[in-house]
Amino acid sequence: MTIRVLLADDEALLRGAFRLFIDNEPDMEVVAEAATGREAVHRARLQQADVVVMDIRMPDMDGLAATRLICGDEALSGVKVLILTTFENDRHVAEALRAGASGFLGKGVTPQELLDAIHVVHAGEMLLSAQATRALVTRFLTEPQGGDVQASLSRLDTLTPREREVLLLVARGKSNQDIAHELVLSPVTVKTHINRAMSKLDARDRAQLVIIAYEAGLVRPGWGGANAF
Repeated sequence: MTIRVLLADDEALLRGAFRLFIDNEPDMEVVAEAATGREAVHRARLQQADVVVMDIRMPDMDGLAATRLICGDEALSGVKVLILTTFENDRHVAEALRAGASGFLGKGVTPQELLDAIHVVHAGEMLLSAQATRALVTRFLTEPQGGDVQASLSRLDTLTPREREVLLLVARGKSNQDIAHELVLSPVTVKTHINRAMSKLDARDRAQLVIIAYEAGLVRPGWGGANAF
């Protein structure tokens, strides 16, 4: 099955570069381009794209507003939005997730990382870059909290040791592929553990799993490790 990709970015040079390596991927095809958020919404409806690679800062309508319209349209329920931006700050990450985006990456990613991300969100998974995860957690930690840490710890007791281990790596910004490699598991098994953890913790998405891990103190900013925050 070919993944139909819509590129939404106001810089024609970037769109051309993205199109070049996406079209070279055997199971992907760029079906349309858009230079504004409003055009992205129109093209998503017209071209029946599977994944929209969306910039945030665009004229006419920004990418966050366009994401809200795409994700809020029942006729586009199968379309996934992957935010690709220079601005990985806490406000943009939070707004993108609330708008319904399935992924958030910085433009500093490699071509292969972008291709992998398109595969991930197309498969129905949530993907956040490590920097986006840090931004989201920073926002959470600086806001007044009404949660009970002990209650959060008790919730983690429902997890198996493996699910807890996977949750820790998710909270450190690891992708399913990264986790599979580190724990010597298949990506399908990792996804199963994440889905079970989400079910047990009543988490609606991957981002909420990260927040639960931080709220419970399972991981803290500044802890050691190459991918720790």
